[in-house]
Amino acid sequence: MAPPRLYLDWNATAPLHPTARAAIMRAIDIFGNPNSVHGEGRAARAAIEGARRKVAALAGTGAGNVVFTSGATEAANLVLTPDFRMGRTPLRLGQLYFSAIEHPAVREGGRFARETMTEIPVTEAGIVDLDALGRLLEAHDKAAGLPMVAIMLVNNETGIVQPVEAAAKIVHAHGGLFVVDAVQAAGRIALDIEKIGADFMIVSSHKIGGPKGAGALIARGEALMPRPLIQGGGQERGHRSGTQNSLALIGFGAAAEAAVDELEARNAAIGALRERLEAGMRQTAADVMIHGEGGERVANTIFFTLPGLKAETGQIAFDLEGVALSAGSACSSGRLGESHVLTAMGRDAKLGALRISLGFSTTEEDIDRAIAAFAKIANRRRSAGEAACPVSKLAETQISACQSG
Repeated sequence: MAPPRLYLDWNATAPLHPTARAAIMRAIDIFGNPNSVHGEGRAARAAIEGARRKVAALAGTGAGNVVFTSGATEAANLVLTPDFRMGRTPLRLGQLYFSAIEHPAVREGGRFARETMTEIPVTEAGIVDLDALGRLLEAHDKAAGLPMVAIMLVNNETGIVQPVEAAAKIVHAHGGLFVVDAVQAAGRIALDIEKIGADFMIVSSHKIGGPKGAGALIARGEALMPRPLIQGGGQERGHRSGTQNSLALIGFGAAAEAAVDELEARNAAIGALRERLEAGMRQTAADVMIHGEGGERVANTIFFTLPGLKAETGQIAFDLEGVALSAGSACSSGRLGESHVLTAMGRDAKLGALRISLGFSTTEEDIDRAIAAFAKIANRRRSAGEAACPVSKLAETQISACQSG
């Protein structure tokens, strides 16, 4: 009997946390519309508001600052807009500045026109160039509106932690709004929206062990808010219309609570596992390149290149060994291409890179299996030049399997 598959793609999505699963099962019969005033509706609303408090605690803020969405992509599209209100007063933003390593949900710019979007370069270490940010904001035309800056806290490919607190000071010194994508940071770094200095923060349920279909835009206060993206019945205090997905939000809240409670223990355990895995990889293949090593990374992520191994070929090779990992972001309709993150870092993206990401249920036995699979593929690469058979075509939403040579 083949061993069970090994899941090492937690940055793409996390398995459902036991706490979230239990919360969903307990709430399965809470069917009322949370916007109805009868008892069934009030029960649903109470459950959602409990989840809102838990998600707010994840970001170190109050429940009144949390707007639930269908996910992080919707949250990004909600906040990335030129049109804001400070209370009842309209506020116009003229330009969106975003780092060159942002997730596609931010890089697409939301409701900003393409000509009002500017990319901020990063250093060779994969860290946003704060000097360049300062120069861009110094040259910003305030007559066109205030600047908005969007920088992720943790890069989804490399795991590199960005200097968002320092960036926030630069942005606010120039009168701008600062948006932080905290999707990959939640559950891996203690979040405090006030300490970070973000005006808005984006988080996602399924990245921390909650169900898919839930996310949140978290504001630093209640006065300044973007023009609604989805209009209708005025749910979420008018910021996001549509009947709330009660079960998904209840699971999201439970996962957020677990992420806060388990943060310290998780990081210690996962960090030790990553060190074990990286040591095993280096012992097997001395030429392995680990992108971002030497800098500050979250404990769970390894983004690596094996020279001579294409990303798509490597992903299939690991999959045939029963190991699920990815070639960078998994949020581009299953397409594999050159990493824009490596390109931004000044590295040859044609080298290809693979991402291993660990999570709360990863074990030492899993790491040993991963090392064994890595060794097999690295050794085959040396003897045959590639780790698996050539890949001629990638399916739209999945990689077609091929037989190893």
